[in-house]
Amino acid sequence: MRPVDSLPLRVRLTIWYVGVLAAMLLLFVAGTSFVLYFQLFHQLTRFAVQDVETVEGLLSFQPDGRLTLNEDYHNHAQSRYVLERLLEVITPEGGVIYKNERLGGNFLDKAPFTGEGVNGYSERSSRLQDGQRIVLVSRRHNLQGRSVIIRLGYEQAAIWSRIQEFLTASGTALPVLLGLAGFFGYQLSRRSLSPLQDMANRAERITAERLNERLPIANPNDELGHLATSFNTLLNRLEQSFDRLRRFTADASHELRTPLAAIRSVGEVGLQNSRTASGYQETIGSMLEEVTRLTNLVEALLTVSRADEGRIELSVSQFSPLDLTREVVGLVGVLAEERHQKVSVSGEESVRVRGDRLLLRQALINVLQNAVKYSPDGGKVSVVVGSAASGRATVTVSDSGPGIPLEHRSKVFDRFYRVDQARTRQTGGAGLGLAIADWAVQAQGGQIRVEDSDHGAKFVIELPVE
Repeated sequence: MRPVDSLPLRVRLTIWYVGVLAAMLLLFVAGTSFVLYFQLFHQLTRFAVQDVETVEGLLSFQPDGRLTLNEDYHNHAQSRYVLERLLEVITPEGGVIYKNERLGGNFLDKAPFTGEGVNGYSERSSRLQDGQRIVLVSRRHNLQGRSVIIRLGYEQAAIWSRIQEFLTASGTALPVLLGLAGFFGYQLSRRSLSPLQDMANRAERITAERLNERLPIANPNDELGHLATSFNTLLNRLEQSFDRLRRFTADASHELRTPLAAIRSVGEVGLQNSRTASGYQETIGSMLEEVTRLTNLVEALLTVSRADEGRIELSVSQFSPLDLTREVVGLVGVLAEERHQKVSVSGEESVRVRGDRLLLRQALINVLQNAVKYSPDGGKVSVVVGSAASGRATVTVSDSGPGIPLEHRSKVFDRFYRVDQARTRQTGGAGLGLAIADWAVQAQGGQIRVEDSDHGAKFVIELPVE
């Protein structure tokens, strides 16, 4: 891991901010220096062009053939500035016929190139023999009937002096600017990340016993607010899962304790008193009834556990729900006969569904057993297979029991939930039948719900058709 990666996030953000700003400022200084150089270069070139025109009027040939510069020419008041320039006059063949004292032993350029100064000014950058760089402008003139090339140059030292002044000022200002940028950047990053620090501090206090805690949300509309909202939603789901797990564990322990206590009580009573063989058989029979009840409860708990873990694989097939309903009624009908209840089955033979037949069978058994338990002796239970307006197949189970109050309908499919605690214990239910039925129907794309009914309870199961 690189050393920078181990630094706090706010420090890394500040470093990146200052680094990017420094790179941008350096590019700005470099670009500005480049532009400044060309601006000053072209400015000196314009000055040189003007001076060439001035020099042309100040040059003249003497009777002895010498070329002289008339510095007192009254129509050229700027002639005095010519002395600060580098001046050279040559013939088209390259012979030097005049150069000023400022030029010294240097020459402005080599032999004239083809077309130099013809039909315009020849502007370029050149270098003297001593290595000094200059801005050079040349023009061909006809002076007193003789063709000459006037070359006039400016030293570029003035340009580089200006650029050096700019670079010195920039070099002095850049550290100050970067220091201020680093300070304010650090303060900005610290302030921007403070909600994240608050969320981290709050998250450290959240435990399994304090899942009701939530992360603070300073601004729900920004990225950190969205992050906190997502975490709070996750905490809500975790809290609900933990609550369901606690309730499931407590309810399962309570349900398991009841038959175990009954088995223990029956066994202790049977051992305390001397009985005949038939008496012991009755005691053992009572214990076996509780064992059966305990076995059914354990199987239900195992089914719920496997469903939560997703370990139950669906075996999808096409079948007739009406045939399946008749099969289930044949199994549950024994319980109904003991209580002199009538179970009727009707529906459409043509309706076919696609799903797991075994899971749907278990769901129908649980719903029908629930209807038989809550219907009075001599009551009626009806099962109707049909089609809904949405095109899905429906299985409607209605009974003649007391019905389910409106406030309980949204909870009857919860695990271990009982509308009537005393009645459920008398019938031996554990509050898992409808929960398993709800899961079995939803697992194959269906839905189960409780609807209004004039008499008793009415359960409607919707299933996808073939």
